[in-house]
Amino acid sequence: MPSPTPSAHAHRGLLTERIARQLEHDIRSGAIAVGTKLPSERELAAQFGSSRNVVREVLRRLEAQHLIEVAPGRGSFVREQSSGQARGYDALYRAGRPTVRQLIEARLPLEVETVRLATERASEADIEVMRRAVDTLESASDVVVKAQADMDFHDAVATASGNPVLRIMLSSISGMMFEMMLRSNSDPSIGEPGVPHHPEIFEAIEARDVGLACERMRSHLMLGLRTYGADLDVPVNVMARHHIEALLAESEGRRGGTTLA
Repeated sequence: MPSPTPSAHAHRGLLTERIARQLEHDIRSGAIAVGTKLPSERELAAQFGSSRNVVREVLRRLEAQHLIEVAPGRGSFVREQSSGQARGYDALYRAGRPTVRQLIEARLPLEVETVRLATERASEADIEVMRRAVDTLESASDVVVKAQADMDFHDAVATASGNPVLRIMLSSISGMMFEMMLRSNSDPSIGEPGVPHHPEIFEAIEARDVGLACERMRSHLMLGLRTYGADLDVPVNVMARHHIEALLAESEGRRGGTTLA
């Protein structure tokens, strides 16, 4: 059987992302109650217009997030959520329907301080993790892979800060950050000339230049205020849903509207 083409792989990633985020939202919001048995793989595939392979990938992700429990031979059931889980804050944040602008405003003080500490404290192992994330981000063509590498870089900076509170704070908004990163890593306007991006931030961290690292992180985050346009004051999840649908439509157009295998 031939290997999937890069475009097919990218399409599958976007489809997985859309379905996973829809089910995650429904579970966290209570639209799908605790204890509910999810439809079968075949039924979910028909519901979302995907393949069973995509559905399996989605279910594996939900299981890894402790949102469902898979009982062999019985199916997948929604688990009761622990309030102690950091990602539980995601539902609390989303209840307030935060906009892209508000998320950027929250990230600015958090990540500028995080990069300041990381520049002072990063070990050689921390630097290597950041370098791998930047290399992946710069070389990948798949938007989902790029967004994950983007998130990995920011998480690596938070880890290198040596402050677990800051890292947990960043982790608690990582879902919304990832949704922004899907947009920013597929939007040509984000490549605004003269604006520092991950390689430039990394370069300043590696050089132990605290002032420059903070300045570049701030400039990098502020870019969204100039490039998101009408999406700036739209709830993050609404922006992400519309953007994923647009990317899927574009992908399907390139693939001739064929069904994902």
